[in-house]
Amino acid sequence: MFCINMTCGATTLEQRVDRLYNSMSLAERVAQLRSVYMSELFMPDGKIDEAKCKKLIPYGIGHVSQFAMDLGKSPNEQRDMVAQLQKWLIENTPNHIPALVHEEVLSGVNALDATVYPQQIGMACTFNTELAEKKTRLSAAALRAMGGTLALSPMVDVVRDPSFNRLEESYGEDGYLSAAMGVAFVKGLQMGGNLHEGVAACTKHFLGYGGGANASEKELMEDILLPHEAIIRLAGSQVVMTGYHAFNGTKCVANKWLQQDLLRKYVGFNGLTVSDYGSIPQIDESLSPLELCAVAMNAGNEVDFPTGEVYVNIPEALEKGLISEDVVEKAVKHVLMLKAKLGLLDNTARLYSDGHIEFDTDEERATSYHLAAQSIVLLKNGNIGSDNKPILPLTAEKLSRLGGRVFLTGPNANSMWALAGDYTFQAMHYFWKGKEESPLRPKYVFLKEGMEQKMPQGGSLLYSRGCDWTDVPETIMEKGGDPRVAEQKIIDNRMVDSHEPADWDEALRMARQCDVIVAAMGENVMLSGENRDRTKLTLPGRQEEYVNALVATGKPVVLVVFGGRAQVISDLAKKCAAVLQAWYPGEEGGNAVADILFGNVSPSGKLCVSYPAVELHEPVCYNYGLEKDSRIAWPFGYGLSYTSFEYSDMQIDRQVATTAEAFGLSVNVKNTGNVYADEVVQIYVSPIDSESRLKPIQLQGFARVSLKAGEKQTVRFRLFPEQLGYYDGGQWNIAPGRYMVKVAASSQDIRQEQEIVLTGKHHVKKLREHYLSEVVK
Repeated sequence: MFCINMTCGATTLEQRVDRLYNSMSLAERVAQLRSVYMSELFMPDGKIDEAKCKKLIPYGIGHVSQFAMDLGKSPNEQRDMVAQLQKWLIENTPNHIPALVHEEVLSGVNALDATVYPQQIGMACTFNTELAEKKTRLSAAALRAMGGTLALSPMVDVVRDPSFNRLEESYGEDGYLSAAMGVAFVKGLQMGGNLHEGVAACTKHFLGYGGGANASEKELMEDILLPHEAIIRLAGSQVVMTGYHAFNGTKCVANKWLQQDLLRKYVGFNGLTVSDYGSIPQIDESLSPLELCAVAMNAGNEVDFPTGEVYVNIPEALEKGLISEDVVEKAVKHVLMLKAKLGLLDNTARLYSDGHIEFDTDEERATSYHLAAQSIVLLKNGNIGSDNKPILPLTAEKLSRLGGRVFLTGPNANSMWALAGDYTFQAMHYFWKGKEESPLRPKYVFLKEGMEQKMPQGGSLLYSRGCDWTDVPETIMEKGGDPRVAEQKIIDNRMVDSHEPADWDEALRMARQCDVIVAAMGENVMLSGENRDRTKLTLPGRQEEYVNALVATGKPVVLVVFGGRAQVISDLAKKCAAVLQAWYPGEEGGNAVADILFGNVSPSGKLCVSYPAVELHEPVCYNYGLEKDSRIAWPFGYGLSYTSFEYSDMQIDRQVATTAEAFGLSVNVKNTGNVYADEVVQIYVSPIDSESRLKPIQLQGFARVSLKAGEKQTVRFRLFPEQLGYYDGGQWNIAPGRYMVKVAASSQDIRQEQEIVLTGKHHVKKLREHYLSEVVK
């Protein structure tokens, strides 16, 4: 009996992969290390072009690049095209091997009609790993339904430069928070290890993209590497992508120490390594394609994205002895092993779903909303009026006292670009293809709509845009990065059409007639994101001037800042009654911001970055020191609420052996206000002994707690001695000594602290076993 993919009789995945590999010609093996855009293989009517398939992929293909963004069709249409391609590969190539179909899922699947969740920087501010994991489980199911099996996500670069153009894709400046959120992301995406149902994750960018590539060994191994290491070892991430940048003078994709010594030998990664799109040709402009192929493969890179234009030279490189057969074998087997784990080599492989695909379900929208509401950070809430009460929330009673007329204004008040971060379908199509997609697929709720729908009784809303994002382009194209950028016509303009007038004078007249002003300012898709470098961090264009003009009316101004990074607004914040940082909150952002403005939800987001008070274009992080940094307006972990919380009765194991399994910590948290709200309880560790090698302060745990007014809850943690350790001499060290464990509302707001003593001998491990503390339910 003929058996598809040569799997009959095999008892292990390794045996199946070995058997398949041995049956393949060199041309088939090379094909597994390359990729193709699906649009190259189809006719305009959506039917597969067999002539092109025979010409371009006669020996099969390993991967399909960004299929949903590339095609831009409905989920059912995209699924049908994947089905046609996989059928053709199985029936017309020598060993009948399906392709790995990949897409981005950073803030949801990068596809038409797919749910858009908050961008990563906002996700980090939720400090909610459970909801983050649920979000990627939903994304995995959606991607699998269309036939996608690999996600080029998450990005877990620890970014400490406030101006980095891709800061929005990261979880911010802290290695521990990035690790915790990244582990949750991958666990959800890979369905807790059930890859027959889930989608393989790809962590990126290895290592130090966005800052850290030239860090000290201590910072590199303790902070920058931590998210990648934890995700690989705790969540089993299947793929690693290197970055465009250089690491110690050598491009990452060509860096053997990085990919082999650090990633494989130290961390123990045994999965697949892939290049970022077009990064191999950037290794060295003086090298020929043949030489580039040899350099990348010998360094440890296994797949050439997005098309494999360099890896077509593998046969010649083998013939000339520039690479060994062993290098090719390892790479191809890693591709085949991933396909085997995903069930793609099974005779009954689930390559896509049957029946109608429903995107943006009620559950997905609700998840997006809750994440958005929890991601928004209240930075300031000033007192106004004779009763000296905070301006927010704008409840019916407060609006009645103020007069009830709310004026909404600003470039981000009535726009999809206030909500959609980079690597959403709408943002990708606008930037890469110059095509503006409908804000109805899925339905984006703009702030104006959200406020109209949720306005308290007795209140009224007036609106005028007032000013635009910018009058001239404010970004430049960075050197390096995705080479496709240079081909985009939109790069010449780098502006966004608002589709509505911005009448400055009209808006100020309306502002004077109202009682409170909500100013929605900040960035948009062309001001933040990959290959979009801004030279300054203040509000773009004339926005600051406009807000100052609003303040000059004498009416209280609530500033709502959207965008992909913290912006320098300290001077404005002093003049404004309140400030909300909303990031890119996704499709439900308008509802989430409105609910916070009107008091239906208490804000609970906590900063995942140190929010700069001045222009900063250098690394900054809360864990560089204990003292308040005058350059920082609001510290890491900071965020206000509409209530207050009291911390009490901290309990901790006071003496713990360096070799102990774990130690306990508990603290009581009470909601001492009069509204239901969430608090994020944060655990930090600092050394006491002057000779200690620990950082001055380091986040080592957190828990999100929901409390009714007056309610008290005991929050319990399980921590590990390794969390009091440090890297030195190629190993993890747990030294006896004295440490301070702190329970806090932010890195600068310590509520309770107690000393703990590690006893016994200096204990060493090659690798940590425990990276994250546990919340005991």
